[in-house]
Amino acid sequence: MEEIALPEPDIYGKMSVEEALARRCSTRSFSSTPLSLKQLGQILWAAQGMVKKVRGRRTAPSAGATYPLEIYVVIGKGGVENLGSGIYHYIPRRHSIVKIKDGDYRRELAIAALRQYFIAEAPISIIITAIYERTTEWYGRRGIRYVHFEVGHVGQNIHLQAEALGLGTVMIGAFHDEEVAKILGIEKGENVLYIAPIGRPK
Repeated sequence: MEEIALPEPDIYGKMSVEEALARRCSTRSFSSTPLSLKQLGQILWAAQGMVKKVRGRRTAPSAGATYPLEIYVVIGKGGVENLGSGIYHYIPRRHSIVKIKDGDYRRELAIAALRQYFIAEAPISIIITAIYERTTEWYGRRGIRYVHFEVGHVGQNIHLQAEALGLGTVMIGAFHDEEVAKILGIEKGENVLYIAPIGRPK
């Protein structure tokens, strides 16, 4: 599988955290304007990217640094400039993506998400999954709670980063787990927790 390096993320932006918080709202109508590879990389970095000044750490806190989350991106036809449609897996340590499936799966994803068809309009959708055992191995059943804390941190990071880039998103928890897992092609033991369609608000 081809690995695609993403542009170096920016750590200084034009919008303050306070302004991003004030602007944060749910977007359910998207234009077809594609994202740039730089924008895609910036959003993925905000979700689970590495923080260089603290070795081995990421942009979102994780209980015991167990990092149970995996990040996928469903890219539609023409959704990202100079990047083919398909499903990609984010590799935080190398700030890169690997294509795991070819094709535009946005409509299938929208149907799996209880027919929320605005998902099919968004150029991309981020999907967050969790492998609970990475955390429960250390913390027992309470580790499940810690994983849910973590996905909340990541969701907020994605939302604020989208706002800072002039994009919109909405965090979706209503979907058929098994159908989304089938679209991704993930194994049993990896659980879908969140879908975030992202694009320029219409």
